[in-house]
Amino acid sequence: MGSALILTSLPFALGIVMLGLGLSLTMDDFRRVSQHPKAAVVALLCQVVLLPVICFGLVLAFRLPPELAVGMMLLAASPGGPTANLYSHLFGGNVALNITLTAINSVLVVVTLPIVVNLSAGYFLPDGAALGLQFDKVLQVFLIVIVPVAIGILLRTRAPELARRLNRPVRALSVVVLVVAISAVLYAERENLADYFVSVGLAVLVFNVVSLLVGYGASRLASVDHRAATAAGFEIGIHNTAFTVTVALSPALLNNAEMAIPGAVYGIVMHFTAVTFGWLITRRRGRESTLSEQTPVEVG
Repeated sequence: MGSALILTSLPFALGIVMLGLGLSLTMDDFRRVSQHPKAAVVALLCQVVLLPVICFGLVLAFRLPPELAVGMMLLAASPGGPTANLYSHLFGGNVALNITLTAINSVLVVVTLPIVVNLSAGYFLPDGAALGLQFDKVLQVFLIVIVPVAIGILLRTRAPELARRLNRPVRALSVVVLVVAISAVLYAERENLADYFVSVGLAVLVFNVVSLLVGYGASRLASVDHRAATAAGFEIGIHNTAFTVTVALSPALLNNAEMAIPGAVYGIVMHFTAVTFGWLITRRRGRESTLSEQTPVEVG
């Protein structure tokens, strides 16, 4: 009875998470893309196009079971979130760019998520048409994702003091939602947990590390500065796992606990990889700065 109540309340819970995201955004966050056009375009292409392709290759390479394979693709299609902004701040990234990318991805996901999930469900599941996130549910995704974000932005714009007061409790509630959602997954699949972690754990770790490196590396190859590349690395490598897990579990959407396993595992793994990644790029940046200072300047 309790688990059924949790499952039926998940769409509402996801709405709370997205409201919390909206409270941290303003319309200027969408306009700011013009200040960093190259960084934003590279990061968005990595997020929307490259990441699902990489994830698909990893799923095939690791020969994941069908439901876990679709769960991995769902994870790849999910946007970044507030956690990415936090790590970007801690390790010297351009947080304004993070917020901008999160805002844009939160809008794009309404279109990109059903496409990725439908294609992967059709490929991996024999009855994918019945289990996938069908296009007639796009409206539900819109209502659960975009409407709360829009309300949060509106509150931040029209009633900034109220938004400031709501920000902390809503963020705390978002953490509770994530913990409850992951706990619901672990409880529902408790008899198969060991097998799932063996099956998907390494794939999740590799995908997480590759995502971080792709976000940072692709940006640097495009001559994006270090701070913006750091922001892109965290935005692409740190997914909104509360979003992933609740979409997978919600009876109104995918209603499949196995598909939530990759997101639940990712939600644990990503904190360790994020700290390691942040330390490595900070150290590398420090070495580059030292070398540039030691390089003699020729006077003509």
